[in-house]
Amino acid sequence: MTTYDERASLTDLTATVERVRSSVEGVIEGKPEVVRLSLTVLLAEGHLLIEDVPGVGKTMLAKALAKSIDCSVRRIQFTPDLLPSDITGVSIWDQQRREFEFKPGAIFSQIVIGDEINRASPKTQSALLESLEERQVTIDGTTYELPSPFMVVATQNPVEMEGTYPLPEAQRDRFMARVSIGYPSPEAELQMLDVHGGVSPLDDLQPVAHAHEIVKLIDAVRGVHVADSVRRYAVDLVSATRTHPDLRLGASPRATLHLVRAAKATAALSGRDYALPDDVQNLAVAVLAHRLLPTAQAQLNRRTAEQVVEEIIQRTSVPASPQQHGYGLGHGTQAYGQQQSRRL
Repeated sequence: MTTYDERASLTDLTATVERVRSSVEGVIEGKPEVVRLSLTVLLAEGHLLIEDVPGVGKTMLAKALAKSIDCSVRRIQFTPDLLPSDITGVSIWDQQRREFEFKPGAIFSQIVIGDEINRASPKTQSALLESLEERQVTIDGTTYELPSPFMVVATQNPVEMEGTYPLPEAQRDRFMARVSIGYPSPEAELQMLDVHGGVSPLDDLQPVAHAHEIVKLIDAVRGVHVADSVRRYAVDLVSATRTHPDLRLGASPRATLHLVRAAKATAALSGRDYALPDDVQNLAVAVLAHRLLPTAQAQLNRRTAEQVVEEIIQRTSVPASPQQHGYGLGHGTQAYGQQQSRRL
């Protein structure tokens, strides 16, 4: 049976996320699905990669999300001369104390905006690997924990544009999802002229949620129940990318983990404490496509990774909904309570 406290947890999650969503959509007009995916990644403890052409609002989206939450925010402008120590920090010799003192870099923040991340060299990009996966930084043999919540929102231009470097496969794999904003509709662009014509809406944006609220919501998302059939469905989708003839690199086990975590977050955003196969299916392209490498022949045939994932979704059988196996709201809440008891 669902307890009052557990109901309140889901209610609080929905209310808090709704405030953040409304705040961000006040800046980014006409892109509700992009805003929802951003919030899904935040609650799933992931990192977001925003890829699109210049001028469509990539950095604006990252800033709006960061300003809507009352937490520490740092921006890193990735340029060819950016050094790894500018990101992670450096140990400096203190003459008075006669010892090295660690000066934290820009990565030591709760929300980090990586602007045009693929304009920095691969060596500098690799400085993010440890922090993206392990949420820590190791400098001169000493490990420093990063704050919680911790999320990197990185923007990048398409690799065909001048002055860009392709992201290493290991780094792309650490981003939970990739999203493209796309050009706005004519109506949304007209509204943008009214809203953005005078002053930037970011100037008046105020925090509508606190960092400690986000931490509690992340903890609630961890307790969302995922039935065995839904887990198997996620594994089947990811496994299919490893044997597809149009791909020379499939998705990693980390991709499976990210897909399930994102499905749990989107279920919570919908007011459910159990994930559905639809949650996995709707997130598959955003979570898997940026990790895949098409073969040379597929590229000649202009086959994109997104098209391959869509094809895999069509070919993979969808399991029965968890409610048909008794995994309704009560079961998911019971599983959450058992997990909480084991932690205590």
